[in-house]
Amino acid sequence: MDFSLSPDQREIQSLAREVAEAEIVPHAAVWDREHRFPVELYAKLGELGLMGVCVPEEYGGAGADFLSYILVLEELSRADAGVGVTVAVHTGAATMPILGFGTEEQRARFVPPLARGETIGAFALTEPDAGSDAGSLRTAAAEHGDGWTLSGSKQWITNGSYAGTFLLFARTDPDTTSARGVSAFLLDAEHVRVTREEEKLGLHSSSTADLVLEDVRVGPDRLLHELHRGFSVAMATLDGGRIGIAAQAVGIAQAAYESARAYALERRQFGKRISEFQAIQWKLADMATELDAARLLLYRAAWRKQEGMSHTAEGAKAKLYASEMARRQTAEAIQILGGYGYTKEFPVERYYRDAKITEIYEGTSEVQRIVIARELLKHAEEAQAAR
Repeated sequence: MDFSLSPDQREIQSLAREVAEAEIVPHAAVWDREHRFPVELYAKLGELGLMGVCVPEEYGGAGADFLSYILVLEELSRADAGVGVTVAVHTGAATMPILGFGTEEQRARFVPPLARGETIGAFALTEPDAGSDAGSLRTAAAEHGDGWTLSGSKQWITNGSYAGTFLLFARTDPDTTSARGVSAFLLDAEHVRVTREEEKLGLHSSSTADLVLEDVRVGPDRLLHELHRGFSVAMATLDGGRIGIAAQAVGIAQAAYESARAYALERRQFGKRISEFQAIQWKLADMATELDAARLLLYRAAWRKQEGMSHTAEGAKAKLYASEMARRQTAEAIQILGGYGYTKEFPVERYYRDAKITEIYEGTSEVQRIVIARELLKHAEEAQAAR
């Protein structure tokens, strides 16, 4: 086994870290306090190829592999998790499905502006009554001439208020309430109306919006993949998207660990640095160990995806462990900083608020356990049948 990064991967990781330190870290606290979506940042990231890291060059991307994209998400999230999730949804949940399921005309039309950061992408699946049970969505697409008329609402859509391209899911078979009657569509900003920008516990620099579609008419070229096969697009997207959220969680936890370690080396109590106390040393040791474990799960899942191997269980394991680890790590960082950790003078309270959502979106921790159990039992049954 070779656990080292390639020269190209290290170069992309270094670029992302330099950009994050220069363009994000100095502003993250202000963006958080003002609940500001830094729209100007994404044009800069696009110029550097960081909005389409794993998009082929012929479609305007950097042409790097999937693990390089994960390294970028980790570095961006280490600086500001809101920026990390904006890029994760834009790339993994909006751009990559078009590459994977779109026609050549759709790829040539929609992907280059996304990969260059000229427009931002969004993934519109969740509805007020369709969260973990995404297959029960009610937004409807009715045939109209040779095109479609869409009506309905979407909830908690990341990038919703700023996106120019939406990968949106609607029911095209009114005779079924199951996932088999869902199709995927590519819509523009003019097709949706933002009704609300959500007030959240954390991720204040990202946009989370509610949307409504009011008899929106689109042509047949807006259908992505096959009719009534949209849910397979959604599930394949979530398989990869979970890996991106795991990267976000690792980035947040890394930032919390670094803040706690630096504070422990400076803070003095009872005549010595608190890093000399065994209680603090053990906390840091546990934090470093859990970070390594989460990162290994993350990189394994990313590697399997880029190699074209199955990664459903591996992605779910990475997200499950990394997200719960990030919640623990950020709490421990606050504990090490004590009273200072509970104030906005230090960033660890922001890390704590930002970490929690990684256990919820792109499938809750409970859903991840269901996915993992389903996969391991399926493989066990297949092994038994083969004997």
